[in-house]
Amino acid sequence: MLATLVVIAVLIIWSVVLDAPLEEHSNPALTPNPAKAPWYFLGLQEMLVYFDPWIAGVVIPGLIIFGLMAIPYLDINPKGNGYYTFSERKYSIITYCFGFLILWIFLIAIGVFARGPGWLWFWPWEEWDHSKIVYQYNVDLTQLIGIQSRSLLGFIIGGIVMFLYFGLGIILPYYYLKKRKIEFLKKLGITRYAILIFLFLTMIGLPIKIILNLTLNVKYIWVTPWFNI
Repeated sequence: MLATLVVIAVLIIWSVVLDAPLEEHSNPALTPNPAKAPWYFLGLQEMLVYFDPWIAGVVIPGLIIFGLMAIPYLDINPKGNGYYTFSERKYSIITYCFGFLILWIFLIAIGVFARGPGWLWFWPWEEWDHSKIVYQYNVDLTQLIGIQSRSLLGFIIGGIVMFLYFGLGIILPYYYLKKRKIEFLKKLGITRYAILIFLFLTMIGLPIKIILNLTLNVKYIWVTPWFNI
């Protein structure tokens, strides 16, 4: 009830202070720059900068929906049912807040406030310059070591990188938890553990890919004839 009252108060203040961002009627002969999706889709539009369109527009949203549907089956911690607690569910709460606030709300904020004409980066205090040109040469991961990403060797190296990331990311924590005889692993089971860690690694892979693009201009890690990651 308290959360509901706070949200209502914020929405009332927001609606009184800020006008709705309505623009003139659309003109078929004039394409707006930048062409932005509704605010709730700007996170997906921002991901198109870092991922293949099929990955950003279909695979990642599908995994988000699948992960949300799988939460009741993957969450075996009975604590916190019927009452609020952080100490007993800190890992679950931190993981959810990271996925929602950082990987979703933060990307929406970037799309709303930091993306201007040409989908270029503008700080909030900068004026949008429609004539601004930024030269950025994107490379694939294997091109950093002088190997063409679309060659057979580039295909193999990219596949190895992805296999090591997901393979070792699933196997190493499993043997660590098994060696220490963690009761959580026994209750979870191998199948639910593999699904949980796969979704977690996919979630962590998003900021990793963004950092690689912003620092090293890496476009794709694994280039294949069917999809690019």
